[in-house]
Order: sequence, then structure tokens, then C-alpha cells
Amino acid sequence: MISGFIPVWAVTALGWAAGRSGVLGPHAQGVLGRFAFTFAMPALLFLTLSAAPVGAVADPGVAVFAISLLTVFGTGLLLSRTAFRTRPADGAVSAMAASYVNSANLGIPVAVSVLGDTTFIATAAVFQMLFVTPLIMVLIDLDVHRGVRGQWRRLAQLPLRNPVVGASAAGVVVAALGLRLPAEVLQPIRTVGGAGVPAALFALGMSLNTRVSLDAKGVTERLTLVSLKVVAQPLIAYTVGRWAFGLGGHALFAVVLCAGLPTAQNAFVYAGEYRLRTDVPRDVVLWSTLLSVVTLSLIAWLLR
Repeated sequence: MISGFIPVWAVTALGWAAGRSGVLGPHAQGVLGRFAFTFAMPALLFLTLSAAPVGAVADPGVAVFAISLLTVFGTGLLLSRTAFRTRPADGAVSAMAASYVNSANLGIPVAVSVLGDTTFIATAAVFQMLFVTPLIMVLIDLDVHRGVRGQWRRLAQLPLRNPVVGASAAGVVVAALGLRLPAEVLQPIRTVGGAGVPAALFALGMSLNTRVSLDAKGVTERLTLVSLKVVAQPLIAYTVGRWAFGLGGHALFAVVLCAGLPTAQNAFVYAGEYRLRTDVPRDVVLWSTLLSVVTLSLIAWLLR
């Protein structure tokens, strides 16, 4: 399972080294983050959703995963507003950092080595992309453009203005219609999409050169979000899966393992794109990734 973490750590470390040396210039982090948000991640989302069996999200295991994710997401929103007093857009990113799992570049290798297949991880990723990502974008957009004339018209146009939401919607349409796009169309999209995760991780690593002095509140906020991600979310998944849905064996193991995956780097990318606080999602991504080596191993030992 450790082998699945090595590429994440390696690319992040390369980003840190590049930022430390300044070899890419002072604006590289912002450019990489914007490239990931505007081009690479939308391409990856489109490819994933256009080829995904969208109907598979009706699986009971996915329902359990969704309940655990949305419960933690709602808790993160509530705590960000009441305990940490952050603005709504930052609260949405913090809630994402507490609940949105790294199902792609980390979840798939972990699933291969521990579960023996990627079926459930892939379906859970479809749920996140299809339902949770648009929800986060809407919450951020409502706050960032609060008071702007025609705000609700802007919100209705979000799929046209936001490349992440637009690419997701286009992918769902292609999948629903059963379209098979020619290789000449898919190959450029696949090439750009393949750069999404490395670009995001590289930008994340570069951001580690920005030092932030943490007070007690900042440490508490980060520890709370990390605890929600790697402890509370898999516990909720286990409780709901076993006692409410009657899952057991491999099905329960897959749900709990998926819920225990660390935070996806998307939270850091979205915060940077909207000029929100990036230090909190950055730290939660890193801390949860490090701690999940222990928590995922414990889940595997207890349930496999």
C-alpha cells in the first residue's frame, strides 16, 4: 500500500525543490494551479465521467460512502462557520478538505494493492465528480460573487463559466447518450488530463515554501479537519454500512477504505483559483496523506 503514496510524495517534493530554488520563476505556482484548474482537471473529469457507468452510483455501497462524505462535509461547514469564523467560501474549501477523498491518483493504487480491484473506488470517484464537485463550486461562487448584480443568472451559467463544472456536465451527457468519441478527439484530451494531478501536486509542493505562523486556533482548525477526514469519515462509513445497510465482508471493507483515503489536492487548487486561503487545504492535504498511511493500514488489518 505504501507504494501508492510514493508518487504523491515524490512529485510534491519536486515542487518544493523547484519553489525553493526559484528555477521556474516567481509566478510558476499560480500558473501551474491555474493550468490544472482551467485545462488539465476539466479534461480528466470529462474523460472519467464520459466513460463511467453513471448508473452505478445507485449501489448501496456508494450510498454509504455518500452519507459519510456529506455528513463530514456538513460538519466541516458548520465548524468553519461557528468555531473558526471563516468566510463561507473558505468554509466550503475547508469542508471539502475534511471530506473529499483522493480517489484518483492515490485511491486507485491503494485499491489495487489492498482490495484487488478498482471497481468501488472508481464508482465513488464518479459520485464525487458528479454531485460533490458542483456543490462545492456553487457554494464558493455564491460567496465570492455575493452582491454582484445578476448573481442567480451567473449561478445558472456556472457550467458555461466554470471549466470544472462544465467538463463534468459534458462528460455526463456523453455517458448518458452512450456516445463513443473517436480516438482523434480523445487523445488530446487524455494528454492534457494526464497533466492534472502532477501539476496540482507540483504547485502544492511549491506552496510549502510559503511559511505561515500558526497560532493555537490555526493548529486546532487543521487538526480538526484532518481528524474528520482520516478518523471520523471511515468510522461513519463503517457504522452506517454495517448497521444501517447490512454490508459486510469485502463490500464493507471497500467502503470504509475509500472513506478513509486522504484529502484530494483539488481542495488546494480550487482555493488558489478563487484567491481564497490556500494554507489550510494545503496543510490538510499533506497531514491527512501522512496520517492515512497509519489509518488505512489499521482499516486493512481490522477488516480484511
